[in-house]
Amino acid sequence: MQPLQFTLHNALTRWNVSAFSVTVVIAVVAIAAWYLNAEWRLALRGRRWSPRRTLSFLAGLVVVALAFVSPVDVFTMVYFQAHVVQHLLLMVVAPPLLALGAPSTLLLQTSSRRVKERWLGVLHSGPFAVLSHPVTVWFAYFGLMFAFFLTPLINVAMNHMALMDLLNVVFLASGTLYWWPMVGIDPIPRWKMSYGMRLLNLLAGSAVEAFLGVAILASSHPAASMYTLASTRSGGALLWVSTELSTLGGFLPIFVQWVRSEDRAGARADLKAAERAAQLAPITPAAAGLDSSGPAARREPESAWEAAWLAKFGKLPGGTVAGPSGR
Repeated sequence: MQPLQFTLHNALTRWNVSAFSVTVVIAVVAIAAWYLNAEWRLALRGRRWSPRRTLSFLAGLVVVALAFVSPVDVFTMVYFQAHVVQHLLLMVVAPPLLALGAPSTLLLQTSSRRVKERWLGVLHSGPFAVLSHPVTVWFAYFGLMFAFFLTPLINVAMNHMALMDLLNVVFLASGTLYWWPMVGIDPIPRWKMSYGMRLLNLLAGSAVEAFLGVAILASSHPAASMYTLASTRSGGALLWVSTELSTLGGFLPIFVQWVRSEDRAGARADLKAAERAAQLAPITPAAAGLDSSGPAARREPESAWEAAWLAKFGKLPGGTVAGPSGR
C-alpha cells in the first residue's frame, strides 16, 4: 500500500474517523455546552463573565479536537513532523488556552452546593496535592516527553494505537497540570508560584524542551519504524524552533497578569492610605489646642503623610493648621 502523501487535498480531507475520535468530539461538545450554559446562568444572576475567558476556553477545546481528529492525527502515521505538531497542540497550545478560561472558577460559581463541596474536596485532597506538586508535574511533563521520544516507547505506541491514544490523553493531562498554575486564573489550593517563579519555570522548561529537540535532530536512526531519518530530524528541528514561540506565548499572559496584579496591589494601598487619611482628617483647631479665630491659615491635609504629620505634631509643615479656612 502506498504511504499517504502530504498534499493539500489530503491535508484538508483526511480526517480521522474512529471510535476514539468520535468519543473525543462528543466530550469536547459536551464540555463546551456545559461552559456556555454555566456562563448563561451566571449572566441571569447579573454577574458578568469575561468574553475573553470564554473565547480562550472554546479555542482550547477546538485545539484538542484538531489534535485528535484532524488530518494532523492521520499524518502522524507517516510523518514525524505531524507527530511533533500533535504533541505541541496537546501539551503547549491547548492547556494554556483552557487554563485561561478559568473553568474551575466558573464551576464553583454556578454549581450546586454538593458539586462545589466535592470539587473543593478534590482540589484539597492529598492525592491531588501530590499530583500537582511541581516536582511531579516536571517529571510528568518533561520526563514523559524524553521517555517517549528518545526510547522505543514511541515505536511501540505507534504500532498499538490504543496505547498511543491513551498516551496522548496523558500528554494533555500533564500539560494541563503544568500550565494551570503558570497562566491560569483559577485559585491554586497548593504550590502557588509567584510571577517571578512562573517566568523562571517557563525559561527552564523551554531550555529542557529545546535540548530534546536538538537530541532528536542529532539522532542517527528514525524515531519509529514508520518514519524516515529525514522526517525524524525535521521533527526535531520543528520541536527546537517551536520552544522559542511557546516561551514567548507563555511569557505574555504571565507578564500581563503580573502587571495587573501590581496595579491591584497599588490600588489597595492607595485605598488604605485614603481611609487612614479620612480617619485623621477631622481634627479641628480646638482639638489641636488652637484658637479657631486666629489669623493662621487653615486647610485640610491633602495626603496620608500630611495627615500623619498633623496627628503627631498638631499642625502641618510650615505652621499651617488644620480645619476650615473660614472662607
